[in-house]
Amino acid sequence: MSHSRGWPLPRKRRKAPPPVPLEDYDRAYLNADEWAFVMAATARLIPSDGDGPGAIETRVPVFIDLQLAGDYGAAGDWYMEGPHDPSAEPARGWQSPLNPAEVYRQAIPAFDAWCEETHGEIFAKLSPEQQDASLTSLQKGDVGLPSELRDFFTILLANTKEGYFADPIYGGNHGMQSWVYIGFPGARAAYRAWPERHNVKYPLGPVSISGERA
Repeated sequence: MSHSRGWPLPRKRRKAPPPVPLEDYDRAYLNADEWAFVMAATARLIPSDGDGPGAIETRVPVFIDLQLAGDYGAAGDWYMEGPHDPSAEPARGWQSPLNPAEVYRQAIPAFDAWCEETHGEIFAKLSPEQQDASLTSLQKGDVGLPSELRDFFTILLANTKEGYFADPIYGGNHGMQSWVYIGFPGARAAYRAWPERHNVKYPLGPVSISGERA
């Protein structure tokens, strides 16, 4: 039901309960060292010092941990049979015999070892400037990872973006902060009053699949 002007009636805002602090989060897949890396890496990929929320505020590491513990991490619906050609173009698809969870598990300690050899500390303990330089080297393929781990940076960046913009039911985008930031209305069900309203800013905040409202 709506007003005669077509504006939806306001509803009581439903907010999710406060989450467990990230330092107390009960991890589903990542071990302590892997968690420290993911926390540090995502914080540099989507930092907190911009004009929007960062990866830590939106709990992107939780999203990644849950994804690695589930079907995505196990490549449950991927075609994983060989042969695998590490020199193939990315357009030819996944070219590793390892699933994403295995890539994280093997790539993180290998990258940490490179960081320690190059900068004297593992990635999570480096300065922000050193972390940025190290991630750039990882992106360029300059850290000497074996061929089956070549796509580690690619999936790390993709998973970070996914966790930032996904529905909060998947663990990230806490409070729909990224949706508020970009003006995305989320899972609202009715827009019939809006197709003919040109150059008018949509006034309502986002709604998650679970019914949470921002």
